[in-house]
Amino acid sequence: MSILDSVLVPIVGFIEHTITIMGPLGVSLLMAIESCNIPLPSEAILPFAGYLVSKGVMSIHIAAFAGAFGCVLGSIPSYYLGYFGGRPFVEKYGKWFLISKHDLEMADKWEQKYGNLAFFICRMLPIVRTFISLPAGILKADVKQFLTFTFLGSLIWSYPLVYVGMKLGEHSEVLKAFWHKFDLAIVLVLLVLGVLYLINHFKHLKES
Repeated sequence: MSILDSVLVPIVGFIEHTITIMGPLGVSLLMAIESCNIPLPSEAILPFAGYLVSKGVMSIHIAAFAGAFGCVLGSIPSYYLGYFGGRPFVEKYGKWFLISKHDLEMADKWEQKYGNLAFFICRMLPIVRTFISLPAGILKADVKQFLTFTFLGSLIWSYPLVYVGMKLGEHSEVLKAFWHKFDLAIVLVLLVLGVLYLINHFKHLKES
């Protein structure tokens, strides 16, 4: 087993098993988990759905819509947690959801600048998209508009990732050789990026 395999197999295996068994419902379930501030990256979920698209298991539209629908489902509990708990609750317990005061301040600035449209924009941005629901609840965003923008932004986010997975599936043998040839370099890059993100994020959490 290569280094890349040993790092990614547990997460990828869970994602692949869930989607293989449950199909589009599995895509929705996993994307809902991600939207509940649980670190299960859509960057791994949707490409595998795209891989199954390349095998004729589902269509690209079903995969993308399932992903967007899952984001909406997962956003609802986070939104209402912020709505009823308010800023004091999230400032006190937000670290358990990987949300810092810095994140709340950033959400405030986006909302002040773009209004509810900020939630649409944030759903198309890596990392930010996973924690925007709690601040939306705190800011008492109109729930219908929030969920609508969540769905539309997530749909736009889903299509490219599903498409990438679909294309990778069409050239899986070529890519497999590439991964095994450069697995060490790929792991190092992923680890460096991951560590830099965690250091920056937990720095803000510590300051909260």
